[in-house]
Formats: sequence, C-alpha cells, structure tokens
Amino acid sequence: MAVSKAQQKAVAKYMKSNYDELKVRVPKGKKEIIKSAAEQDGKSLNGFINEAIDEKINK
Repeated sequence: MAVSKAQQKAVAKYMKSNYDELKVRVPKGKKEIIKSAAEQDGKSLNGFINEAIDEKINK
C-alpha cells in the first residue's frame, strides 16, 4: 500500500516534535557488526544503540 504525501508529512512533523536526531560515525564494517548484534538480541539497530547508551549513562 502506498503512503500518501499527507501521511509522510504527518510522520515527519511527529518525528520532528518528539525526537532528537544524531549522527554516529563508525569505521567501515562496524555497522554490520553492530547490526548483527542487534538482530541476535532481537532489537532494531536504533533500539540496540539506545539501550547501549542508556546502560553506559546509568553505569
């Protein structure tokens, strides 16, 4: 099913008002290692990274 322009605009507005974005740079090949670890843990890449950040902050 195609997503309408209005729906895309609504999602973009929601994301902008509810989330901050940051860009993380990793050496070539490391993204796949992190992605694989996230999949093995049953998490999305974003969820895995957020959990790792939270663990480090709360340590």
